[in-house]
Amino acid sequence: MNFGLRNVEKMSFWNLKTLKLDEFRPGILSKLESGSNLTMALMEIAPNKEGTAHDHPFDQCGIVIEGEIEISVGEEKKLLKPIETYFIPAGTKHNWKTSVLSAKILDIVAK
Repeated sequence: MNFGLRNVEKMSFWNLKTLKLDEFRPGILSKLESGSNLTMALMEIAPNKEGTAHDHPFDQCGIVIEGEIEISVGEEKKLLKPIETYFIPAGTKHNWKTSVLSAKILDIVAK
């Protein structure tokens, strides 16, 4: 995901229960903070959405906060539920998909 850069001084602490999310693209609400080496994003993804398989030159990881999301990393695929995590090594093709439930995830990428 391409998050872009923002001023890291805007928000040092998040309350995931009350954080206001903005539209990132149709069906995805998000809030992100980005520093010089790391980006953290909270995303709420509507049901029946699917990403496009891709890779990038940095590591990515995250945790499911609410709902369910299927994550594919290389040849592995798993349906993740709340408090389950994923780790995507740099250069590994990956994708995601929601089904009948939406998903709220906290995603972190090293840049």
